[in-house]
Amino acid sequence: MEHTDNILVVDDDHGIRTGVVDYLRKNGLRATGAADGREMMAALDASAFDLVVLDIMMPGDDGLVLCRNLRSGKHRALPVLLLTARDDETDRIIGLEMGADDYVVKPFSPRELLARIKAVIRRTRMLPPNLRITETSDIISFGRWRLDTTARHLLDEEGTVVSLSGAEFRLLRVLLDHPQRVLSRDQLLNLTQGRDAELFDRSIDLMISRLRQRLRDDAKEPAYIKTVRSEGYVFAMPVTVHGDAR
Repeated sequence: MEHTDNILVVDDDHGIRTGVVDYLRKNGLRATGAADGREMMAALDASAFDLVVLDIMMPGDDGLVLCRNLRSGKHRALPVLLLTARDDETDRIIGLEMGADDYVVKPFSPRELLARIKAVIRRTRMLPPNLRITETSDIISFGRWRLDTTARHLLDEEGTVVSLSGAEFRLLRVLLDHPQRVLSRDQLLNLTQGRDAELFDRSIDLMISRLRQRLRDDAKEPAYIKTVRSEGYVFAMPVTVHGDAR
């Protein structure tokens, strides 16, 4: 039986929520509405969804908080598309840093929203099954370093903290999730779940360079992140995953 994508629309505005749900259903998708985070979690526990459309500006826990909660829990692999106000560039950037896959600016065309939903789902399914991001653990060690995935920073051999930006943390986490495997730039873009040109487009090479600096890796003869000509990058160091090892 052919799979029909199931979309969860989370928006406290009843008119927008029901309008989007109706439009998606008329265009061959399944869709469910939720007015807030509580209804969202209840829907996620009751049914399997292929993507969440999440409004940022909501009372109580806003969309950024809910996006962060999704990314840190059992639904962390579920694609998220944010609905944002036209003048909220900061919120859009924060949302992408927290793991949102894409965004649509209000007021939006239902056709554009549908196209972006399909594009995110298609991009997610292009990834091989063995390139899925693993569940969060507390400490990941490699070489002389430890990554604290809760505090989202690096620790060297002396326990000195090395801070990471959100984008640097997510890229390093992807590399650590798939050690000793060559990942193309497109795969790294998809796995870090970013599409914003300012943050991610020409940027995989730039962020690899930044990560090498954070790891004090020799750019000419790197021990951690190696360049594979015409293919991408590989994290060359063995990786050990620990529980709460603090």
